Amino acid sequence: MRVFCPPVTLTGAHVRLEPLRAQHRDDLAEAVRDGELWKLWYTAIPDPEGMAAEIERRLQLQAQGSMCPFAVVDPATGRAVGMSTYMNIDATHRRVEIGSTWYRQSVQRGPLNTEAKRLLLAHAFEQLNCIAVEFRTHFFNHASRRAIERLGAKLDGVLRSHQINHHPLGAGALRDTCVYSIIASEWPNVRTHLDFQLSRPRPKDPRSC
Repeated sequence: MRVFCPPVTLTGAHVRLEPLRAQHRDDLAEAVRDGELWKLWYTAIPDPEGMAAEIERRLQLQAQGSMCPFAVVDPATGRAVGMSTYMNIDATHRRVEIGSTWYRQSVQRGPLNTEAKRLLLAHAFEQLNCIAVEFRTHFFNHASRRAIERLGAKLDGVLRSHQINHHPLGAGALRDTCVYSIIASEWPNVRTHLDFQLSRPRPKDPRSC
């Protein structure tokens, strides 16, 4: 049976996305300490001690066909600086979500996120022949929402009381989830927009989704 979204390496000038492996653990444990990212209450990012378990969780979902996880690698150093994934993979309807993404604080406001999303979107639309690519984020993750909107994604709606927050600072609170998407017919214009963004000097981007 053909796998809809097999592991693949995607390479650009500012970032390399390579299939997530257990060997990325030490780099990622160090990366998450940069900014103590696991303390952000409105998102779910593993702490250093939980990194091995998070990698294993993502790899298990990959084995089940519902996720294709990546280590986000800085080509200048060859070290992993974060994670991203194709998730909620729907082969029947040719849809994926780009999510469960985080980067170490020191690379968050440069071109790395823009190019990573450009690579993931290009692969989804041009190789996987996706009908739509989705993004989801917490209503209160305003930096993530701005980053998604700058890509050219449109807000489909808000899923109210969508999930229960398990972070210690917000335990038990209900999460409103903002759902965005880019559809196939929009991809040519979005691609041009992202290429333009990557071609010009610009202020550093806010934190990624």
